[in-house]
Amino acid sequence: MEETSKLIPEPTTAVADLEVDEEDEQDPESNSLHQRLLGRTPTLTTNHLAMVGAKVSHIESLDYEINENDLFKHDWRSRSSVQVLQYVFLKWTLVFLVGLLTGVIASLINLAIENIAGFKMLLVGRLVNEKRYLTGFAYFTGANFALTIVSATLCVVFAPTAAGPGIPEIKAYLNGVDTPNMFGASTLIVKIIGSIGAVSAGLDLGKEGPLVHIGACLASLLGQGGSDNYFLKWRWLQYFQNDRDRRDLITCGASSGVCAAFRAPIGGVLFALEEIASWWRSALLWRTFFSTAIVVVVLRGFMEYCNSGKCGLFGKGGLILFDVSSVSVTYHANDFLPVALIGIIGGVLGSLYNHFLHKILRFYSLINEKGRMAKLLLSLGVSLFTSICLYLLPFVAPCTPCDPTLDVACPTVGQSGNFKQFNCPNGYYNDLASLLHATNDDAVRNIFSTSTPTEFRPISLLIFFALYCILGLFTFGIAVPSGLFLPIILMGSAYGRLLGLVMGSYTYIDQGLYAVLGAAALMSGSMRMTVSLCVIFLELTNNLHLLPIMMFVLLIAKTVGDAFNPSIYEIILELKGLPFLEANPEPWMRNLTVGELAAAKPSVVNLRGIEKVSHVVEVLKSTKHNGFPVVDQGVASPIGMPEGAVELHGLVLRSHLIAVLRKKWFLKERRRTEEWEVREKFTSVDLARKKGPKLEEMVLTEDEMDMYIDLHPFTNTTPYTVVETMSVAKAVVLFRQVALRHLLIIPKYQGAGISPVVGILTRQDLRAHNILGAFPHLAEKGEK
Repeated sequence: MEETSKLIPEPTTAVADLEVDEEDEQDPESNSLHQRLLGRTPTLTTNHLAMVGAKVSHIESLDYEINENDLFKHDWRSRSSVQVLQYVFLKWTLVFLVGLLTGVIASLINLAIENIAGFKMLLVGRLVNEKRYLTGFAYFTGANFALTIVSATLCVVFAPTAAGPGIPEIKAYLNGVDTPNMFGASTLIVKIIGSIGAVSAGLDLGKEGPLVHIGACLASLLGQGGSDNYFLKWRWLQYFQNDRDRRDLITCGASSGVCAAFRAPIGGVLFALEEIASWWRSALLWRTFFSTAIVVVVLRGFMEYCNSGKCGLFGKGGLILFDVSSVSVTYHANDFLPVALIGIIGGVLGSLYNHFLHKILRFYSLINEKGRMAKLLLSLGVSLFTSICLYLLPFVAPCTPCDPTLDVACPTVGQSGNFKQFNCPNGYYNDLASLLHATNDDAVRNIFSTSTPTEFRPISLLIFFALYCILGLFTFGIAVPSGLFLPIILMGSAYGRLLGLVMGSYTYIDQGLYAVLGAAALMSGSMRMTVSLCVIFLELTNNLHLLPIMMFVLLIAKTVGDAFNPSIYEIILELKGLPFLEANPEPWMRNLTVGELAAAKPSVVNLRGIEKVSHVVEVLKSTKHNGFPVVDQGVASPIGMPEGAVELHGLVLRSHLIAVLRKKWFLKERRRTEEWEVREKFTSVDLARKKGPKLEEMVLTEDEMDMYIDLHPFTNTTPYTVVETMSVAKAVVLFRQVALRHLLIIPKYQGAGISPVVGILTRQDLRAHNILGAFPHLAEKGEK
């Protein structure tokens, strides 16, 4: 990681899996953030601490791999057709509930934001028109200040993981990284209330990112049968208490959140596929599509109901869901040159935005580590600065006479619209106030408006663009729920419309379309998405004529942005220290074998098929391994093999060993048990549960410590293995595509006295900067 990372230094021990279980967690607030994430040592080092949300947390990997032990095999064989049907039906039912609840919550969030922010704007506008400027300023600033206090206090005190968009942590989770407390009930509640307060406070952030996180939280809570912390559990959902099913549900929840934010069902599915999911299959495609379809139906129902005027400003005043479907598209072949210029500018500005945001987030980490009060004061300071700018800057803009040929109200008083009167006399409007004194969604609709070439002055667009660049950089990172989509859309639409004004009569493209293309280009230049963004904007504008020109500008913006730095989400993942595995390994990884990588780690700890209880306890207490190879010696040899062969029986997980110790399933003599014996005490559901007494809390007598445990029924007999001569590049691809937690390395040559296991690799061992810490010469070769 870069030298400026603000996380805890690496431990000096590399083991089979250096991710820490729940029983080893410490107080995250006590961790220092001053030191580098990775210390350069002669051996391969790893780190199990990362920023999750807004606090330092212990992390570990997830078990996406199917653990094919005896209990699983019996459970799979014994399932009747009715049970299989019940499992499939429950999975589709949960997907339906995820879409339904996400749509309902998104509609309620929109209703609350549009009414709170709308009534606030109407009162401020009336006070300004009455020349009560100081009263208007006090009310505007005070209301924003109070809303920010509510949002920030909830995040700082009750749910630090609710701060920010949550999308990087979701990406990490779907990549195989367990992000603690990221999807809990408290996080969900604070995310909902906090996003309402933050967006209503006029901060330069959107609700789109939080909606993705809200959808993921709903999916996670439903998948695990509720919340243990609040005694809300449903036994009939025990089928889904495993990481694989939970991963699928969270993917559906994230795509539903995008759909709820933009009313773009196909765009939501493609966003999950292109941006956040590391693993995909056809069944998951169907489920995400079904979930987003439910969201769209719910949103349409709310819109129809609110259009009747029963939801306050939500609908009656035009303040409805994010909607720019009135944009018309007309262009010719010679317009592709200015469109290409929009894409180039979007790529350059997007990379610059990523660069400066990276610097500011590092600076904010220094402030946030000083404690809760520092986080709260930072949020309030940004709110105060935002309120001052939003209120005072419209007074700089001159009044513009209304165009009598327009068929809309001008100026608009007491409702949403493009032509805010603000401090202007009758018959005039303030174009800058039309953008700054409106809800974020309404501001987007205003700047996307078509057939209004003289609506905005160039100086007003320039002020708006500069202001939102500054606010966008300094607002993201404070302790409130925040999204990046809307700030980037506002910045991009401003420079796009400004370019349309400059082109004037030299182009056939409407200024509103320039604004749409500018927003898309800047989003692609910063987030590096293409396909999903293209479909989202097509669904927003409801016009397929936009497709060729949109594809063109997105490809250019992404290409230009990739030439400078990674996407904004990759930068955030790196800053937080989350061990995210990229899809493409580094080229120099082909010059290193997994055997050489294993040699840079301490020797692997093996267990025998039948172990003494005391030895198992000693191994668990003396190591932080989460996986142990199970090796049997002196087994009956196959034909052609020498007597007393050594067998690699498989891999047993730390959590399963602790489950055995909890139930005290011990044997008085060293023997291999029958299949029926273990089934009397355990089920596959018991092994999936991770809650229970900690290892340190278990009381074992001396007699029990002298007993034995048969590990064979709990051992995954089909772990993924690679030969020691395989390149690290191929191992990274295998590890990521199959979503592994452990990868066993076996020797190239078998024989007497040779251990069947050379080592174990985990995701931390396969991260590029960890490898370079032990093999710095590889980086020098890569540069050449």
